[in-house]
Amino acid sequence: MSAAEAGGVFHRARGRTLDAFPAEKEREWKGPFYFIQGADPQFGLMKAWSTGDCDNGGDEWGQEIRLTEQAVQAINKLKPKPRFFVLCGDLIHAMPGMPWRKEQTEDLQRVLRNVDREIPLVLVSGNHDVGNTPTPETIAEFQQTWGDDYFSFWVGGVLFLVLNSQFLYDASRCPALKQAQDQWLDQQLGIAGQRQCQHAVVFQHIPLFLQSVDEDDDYFNLARTVRKEMAEKFARAGIKAVFSGHYHRNAGGTYQNLDMVVSSAIGCQLGKDTHGLRVVVVTAEKIVHRYYSLDELSEKGIEDDLMDLMKKK
Repeated sequence: MSAAEAGGVFHRARGRTLDAFPAEKEREWKGPFYFIQGADPQFGLMKAWSTGDCDNGGDEWGQEIRLTEQAVQAINKLKPKPRFFVLCGDLIHAMPGMPWRKEQTEDLQRVLRNVDREIPLVLVSGNHDVGNTPTPETIAEFQQTWGDDYFSFWVGGVLFLVLNSQFLYDASRCPALKQAQDQWLDQQLGIAGQRQCQHAVVFQHIPLFLQSVDEDDDYFNLARTVRKEMAEKFARAGIKAVFSGHYHRNAGGTYQNLDMVVSSAIGCQLGKDTHGLRVVVVTAEKIVHRYYSLDELSEKGIEDDLMDLMKKK
């Protein structure tokens, strides 16, 4: 199913921006708003994890379909509507070239087609979407299916940057593509650094770190040298927060004034968290976020203290 066939729900990124949000209309701060962050629907992982075969397993994903449907239904019920819904990578489990990839993609697109038309989708690439060691071919496939792998957009005076974090993890088979993102990112951070926006926020799949910038290297974070360089670069440019997934647990920490937010999964849980979504409220002064289980968000909606933040001009 192409984006057009999906009924226009996929406001796919093209030309390094998102056509759902015309920059000329969105560069100005107009008051508080909120968005929803999700991560790792990863169709197929729950079966693969349960059988202990994460490399080759994943031939069933009915549980993930139901959970993602529940997430979409919960988001569609929210009032006022969120400005957008961002999915921070690992959309499906099957790596490029592996069995079930086409079927998982089609099923996820079918579910996401039901997101309210007035809530644009923002799609971030994860390691399972482009491969642990991406190539020009795997990046091209992602772009064809979901849109650009990195881009920026404005919403209500806030600059949002979407990065392909695999370039920061292992770009050995696509060095020119990494270099292009690096140059583009420096240009975008220049805009943020000149404080031409109310806030600037980054979305990427792999967290810079899980708790501390000085923690040991791990499968779930970026290498220490890369992480410190990126954290310093972001902090210097005044980036307020980095939102990520990948860990399948909630975590996070701070570096200077930078908030590193790691959200657990819509799909398979690897810790003690619940399947859930994060509500992120953006005010003139700060960014406030809270993780909700899918059941909580479905049944109770957003709590009053967060709603009150959106009433303040």
